[in-house]
Amino acid sequence: MVNNNAQRATPEVLRRVSLFVWIYIGVVAATLAVLALLSVVSPDDATSDGWGHAVIVGAFAVLLAARMRAARRGDEGALKAVGIIASVLLAVNVVEALIPGFLPGWMRIEMIGIAALMLAIVVSVFRPRR
Repeated sequence: MVNNNAQRATPEVLRRVSLFVWIYIGVVAATLAVLALLSVVSPDDATSDGWGHAVIVGAFAVLLAARMRAARRGDEGALKAVGIIASVLLAVNVVEALIPGFLPGWMRIEMIGIAALMLAIVVSVFRPRR
């Protein structure tokens, strides 16, 4: 059944969410670069768990970019998918950041930053629009 009350995303919402997704992509790219550098200069700060986490969030960055592209073309379902993916990333990053000894301290800070960014996406996508 089609929901006739569905609200279309405004250009402002699309711009804001797109900006947040691009910031996320930049953070992921920077994280991968830092891990590569640390692998050479300080291997204890570039753990295999850190690499695993970074590769997974890299995959989510690609997925978010693809869904955001569809949302900008007018696919309201794609924007909802961005919000759902961001919700999952928010929860996972908070939980993983709280696991003692799981990742190096610098990555925990990065994960809390990503969680805050994902919260901004979730609020932007799911906040009622006028």
